[in-house]
Amino acid sequence: MSSTFRRTLACITVLLWGASILPAGSARAQPPIPTLVAIRAAHHAAPAPRFDRVVFQFSGPLPADVNVGYVPELIGDGSGLPIPIAGRAILQVRFSLAQAHNNAGQPTAPGRRAFALPNVMQVVRSGDFEGVVTYGIGLARREQFKVLRLQNPSRVVVDIFTPFETVWVRTYFVDSDNVASGVGPFVRPVWRPVISPSVARGALDRLFAGPTQAEAAQGLVFIASEATSYSNLTIASGIARVRLRGGCNSGGSTITIANEIVPTLDQFASVSYVKIASASGQTASPTGNSNSIPACLEP
Repeated sequence: MSSTFRRTLACITVLLWGASILPAGSARAQPPIPTLVAIRAAHHAAPAPRFDRVVFQFSGPLPADVNVGYVPELIGDGSGLPIPIAGRAILQVRFSLAQAHNNAGQPTAPGRRAFALPNVMQVVRSGDFEGVVTYGIGLARREQFKVLRLQNPSRVVVDIFTPFETVWVRTYFVDSDNVASGVGPFVRPVWRPVISPSVARGALDRLFAGPTQAEAAQGLVFIASEATSYSNLTIASGIARVRLRGGCNSGGSTITIANEIVPTLDQFASVSYVKIASASGQTASPTGNSNSIPACLEP
């Protein structure tokens, strides 16, 4: 055996002695990516201070970076387009590195969920893109908040304070089971807490937030008729006027967003008639003592 061969063999032996030998076809184990698996929320009234708590639960570790702050609008991470969300303030929550889907690309957490809490109306996903998961929390009012990171299981908790009083009003949603059977009533009320004195506005905000998970399980749905929000709500001389934003289309149905808006506003003593206009301001009967809808909501 030559001296050169012996030196080469010795070097190979040293290298193998200090190396980690992996099974054929395998790679080094990577830490699991935090995967969002649940979102829940509840109101905490005692002890003071009162707050609404939103919990984002993950499988695996916590995301390395959590960023929470108020934004003027909710923007889709991939599209760059605005995402509809109900409320008077938007608290954005961003997780990185994280995902909200499994290896097959199927969602592991809800994309949109409504809550009947004093401040939290809706939680809406705006992104699950390139290791970043983003949600918006639609609120009745902008308030202070705090963020907690908890273990076993991995959770990011956002507490939004509720230093205000609320009153209960009714919001009307379509009863899909009754519509399918053709037997009314075709809309059914649910109770929502709203901040006084803007109770009519609060009731409409809750309408656009949609039914809760439990209410949806009972067949309640929000028929938006392609509207994404509303504006120009006024009440004067017994007439409530409101303008739809976004789209407006009945889809040929006799059941539209008007069936929900009219009773939601008509419950208030100051309202005798409701006039709904399209985004351009058009409605069938802009004056007079009658309810009115735009042509786009006609069957």
